[in-house]
Amino acid sequence: MILSEYEWQAVELSLKVSSLAVVCSLPLGILMAWILVRCNFPGKSLLDSIIHLPLVLPPVVVGYLLLIAMGRRGFIGEWLYNWFGFSFSFSWRGAALASAVVAFPLMVRAIRMSLEAVDTRLELAARTLGANPWRVFFTITLPLSLPGVIVGVVLAFARSLGEFGATITFVSNIPGETRTIPLAMYTLIETPGAEAAAARLCVIAIVLALAALMVSEWLARWGRKRMGL
Repeated sequence: MILSEYEWQAVELSLKVSSLAVVCSLPLGILMAWILVRCNFPGKSLLDSIIHLPLVLPPVVVGYLLLIAMGRRGFIGEWLYNWFGFSFSFSWRGAALASAVVAFPLMVRAIRMSLEAVDTRLELAARTLGANPWRVFFTITLPLSLPGVIVGVVLAFARSLGEFGATITFVSNIPGETRTIPLAMYTLIETPGAEAAAARLCVIAIVLALAALMVSEWLARWGRKRMGL
């Protein structure tokens, strides 16, 4: 399959945006999953609902909320631009932010399920032997939940690759800057005579998504065997 420069550009940008979205959201995803599993406090159900809200909201709504919050004139984005000269608007960084927000619930859900399977008696035994909470987390909790973390990363990456609505609403459809595979396909579909290029990108999107799902399923089975389930 021979791709044009336009198509390669969309593929490379998609991989770049999805990778950044996953890497930047992973620490927060682990933290939120741990809080939901190990902590009890008023408002926990509300926090859980807010984390999973992007799963049920239309992506365009997510993009609009990001626009009014993180845009150049948003109540957070304006402060970032005035103080640091940094802006998410109309850039690949904004595309990564949109992808991270939409994919975040899938990541948290996978990590949470893995944390729930960790035997808390092992953590308690480590504490009674003098290990501090940080050491317990990094030597026991995190290694035992690693399969779920990896699954969460893969699922979030796959979801980021397919993100369209929030991205086009928040950062528009700019060639070479925010035009990922879904946005490139949208442009090609509306361009007369570009059906073949759209079909090639469609095949690439299917292959990438299918590979990610197969890897996720394999890792889930491996994790269950590792935990003795």
